[in-house]
Amino acid sequence: MIASTNPMATSDAAIDDGGGYSTAARGAVAERAAHAITQLLAKPLAPGLYIVATPIGNLGDITLRALAVLAQADVVYCEDTRHSRTLMQHFSLSTTLRPYHEHNAEAERPRIMAGLERGQRIALISDAGTPLISDPGFKLVREAADLGYPVISLPGPSAVLAALTSSGLPTDAFMFAGFLPSKQAARRSRLSELAGVPASLVFFESPQRAAETLADMAAVYGSRPACMARELTKLHEDIRRGSLVDLAAHAANAPLKGEIAIVVGPPVQIEATDADITAKLEVALLSMSLKDAAKAVSEALGVSKARVYDLGLQIKSASTSHDG
Repeated sequence: MIASTNPMATSDAAIDDGGGYSTAARGAVAERAAHAITQLLAKPLAPGLYIVATPIGNLGDITLRALAVLAQADVVYCEDTRHSRTLMQHFSLSTTLRPYHEHNAEAERPRIMAGLERGQRIALISDAGTPLISDPGFKLVREAADLGYPVISLPGPSAVLAALTSSGLPTDAFMFAGFLPSKQAARRSRLSELAGVPASLVFFESPQRAAETLADMAAVYGSRPACMARELTKLHEDIRRGSLVDLAAHAANAPLKGEIAIVVGPPVQIEATDADITAKLEVALLSMSLKDAAKAVSEALGVSKARVYDLGLQIKSASTSHDG
C-alpha cells in the first residue's frame, strides 16, 4: 500500500471546522513549518552582520529564517530594547538585546566591528519592518562591508512595499522619499523637487502632520491619484484611495491615528507637440546655442534631443531665409 503524501487524502480531511480548511490540512501546515524551522536551527549560523526584517504590526509576518537568525545570534541590536523585547518574548527568544539608534550609533559601531572581528553573529533589527529604511543602520552596514565582514540581508516585512502594492498605483517604477520636512515652506519645496520624478512616490508621515502634508501635496501635485495607508497589517488597517484633493479633504475632517504611508501616483505624461517644442525653443535660442537649447528643452518636455534639435534647425533655417 502506498501512503498518500497529500493530507487532504486522509479520512480526517473531510472534517471542516467551519474555516474552509480541514483540521488535518492545518496540522500538515504546522508540521511542515515546524520541520522547516528545526532544519534552520540545526544549521550553524555563520559569523557576520545580519540585517533582519521584523513585523510592522502583525507578529505573524515574521519569517522562519528571521526567527532562526535571531535565536542563534550572539547579540541583537535594536532601536528600542523595550519595544523589541515584546517580539523576542512572543517567540521565546532569549538572545541579548542592545540598543543601536541615532544617539548612540557613533559609540556602538566600534563595539560592533570588534564583535565581527571576533567572529560574532550580530543581528540588526528596527522597531518595525526592514532596517535602514528611515531607520539607523546605513553607516553600520557601509563600515562592515568596507572592512570585509559578511553582511547578510533577510528580506521580510516593509511598510514601503506594503503601501505601494496595496495602493493600486503603478509599481514598475517607484521612489521612497521618506519623511518630508516638518515646516510647510521646506515641505512644499521638497515636493516641488520631486514633482517630475516619473515614478510612484512613497512617503512616511506622522498622524499629527498627515492632514497638512496631504494639503500641501494637493497644492503642489493637484489631483494626482494617491493612497493613504494607515496601520498596515494591524487590526485597524485602513487603506484609502482617491485623488490627493479627496484624501486631503478626508484627513482635514477626520482625526488620524497610527503610522501612515502615503503613495502618490506618477505625473501624467503628455506628449509634447511640435508647436510646444518650437515655442520653448524660440525662447531658449534667445540666450543659448542650438545645442544647449535642444538639451534644455528635451529635458523639460521629456522628448528626444534629436527631435528638438531637428526642429531647432528648421527654426534657424527659417530665420536665415527671412533675413535674406
